[in-house]
Amino acid sequence: MDSVGLFILLILMFFQFTAAPAAEEITWTYTGLVGQSEWSAYFPECGGTSQSPVDVATTQTKYDPGLTAVTPLGYSQHGNKPFTLYNNGHTVVIELPEWMGLGGLPWLFTAVQMHLHWGSGGPSHGGSEHTVNGLSADAELHVVHYNSELYPNLSAAMTQRDGLAVLGILIVTGEETNQAFNSILNYLSRIRHADQKVFIPAFDVQSLLPKDLGRYYRYNGSLTTPPCYQSVIWTLFHERVQISKAQLLKLETILYSSKAEEADRMLLQDNYRTTQPLNHRVVFTSFSAESWKEFSSGEVTAIVIGVMCGCVGLAVVIRFIVKTIRSTSSWDVLPSNRAAPMPRTKEPEKGQEKKQDMALNSTSEPEKKEEPSPQTEP
Repeated sequence: MDSVGLFILLILMFFQFTAAPAAEEITWTYTGLVGQSEWSAYFPECGGTSQSPVDVATTQTKYDPGLTAVTPLGYSQHGNKPFTLYNNGHTVVIELPEWMGLGGLPWLFTAVQMHLHWGSGGPSHGGSEHTVNGLSADAELHVVHYNSELYPNLSAAMTQRDGLAVLGILIVTGEETNQAFNSILNYLSRIRHADQKVFIPAFDVQSLLPKDLGRYYRYNGSLTTPPCYQSVIWTLFHERVQISKAQLLKLETILYSSKAEEADRMLLQDNYRTTQPLNHRVVFTSFSAESWKEFSSGEVTAIVIGVMCGCVGLAVVIRFIVKTIRSTSSWDVLPSNRAAPMPRTKEPEKGQEKKQDMALNSTSEPEKKEEPSPQTEP
């Protein structure tokens, strides 16, 4: 090959590697120039027809009696090896050991990692990725697994339609502290900036899940972040998990999406993707809609008020009845000064009236005895 040909070949190779950056090298964000509205321009899969998250309209779900309870495998057997906690600039990631897995699906799935999504406005301001009947939770936990029965590793599985299985746990806020989540939240101050990692004590991962693993929504979807591969079997639990308001505030305000050396610090907030169209997909449920109806917050309030009013009304009625019974009983025991009424005599019949008169006459006149006549002595 002459020098000209070699030069041309080198030029072509140069342009091949520098003309366009690889997808994983593109720095995407939730807002801005490469925000989620622009993801599909850089990551074509993000514009697919089976994207996640979705809104679960409970009236349009389909009950599948074949859906059995999912079975966490080894979630509680964390051992002595510490977990890795990582701020990747988009969320907080907890890397999981390979002996953890997931049963109850057509294949065996091995755990990889779990991460969180949240908002910025505190309770009742959204933060979850999935919604139910258009309503958001305050945050959402995802536990990611890959199909280890069909594929050798995560990289090979994540591009296949049946490659991943993700558990979605909706998180709401209340007054009580969730001690299980403190196993994560207490160490966030050590990874405040992007790309920071720290080892944390291992803990019972199953304690983060809802107690009821038998009722859930199931559908086929995608990763909720680029590259948005449509390879996920989603399991979204019906039961919510509760954390305290203080725990949510810490999650929303302690982490940065910027690196430590960057002058402009940017809080890591609102790291959730908006819901995507179902596009004729069906969301299946493992429980009957008739026995487990979804209620809105207004419906719940109305039910509570109705029950309270019913209880108050019942108490008033019971009090009235008891008061009436006591009043009646006191009248029954009061002394009376009236003479007892004379018993009535039955009026005799005409045939017996004459006999009674004769009997009265016979008893009213005393019987006369005959006096002996006087006798003379000899």
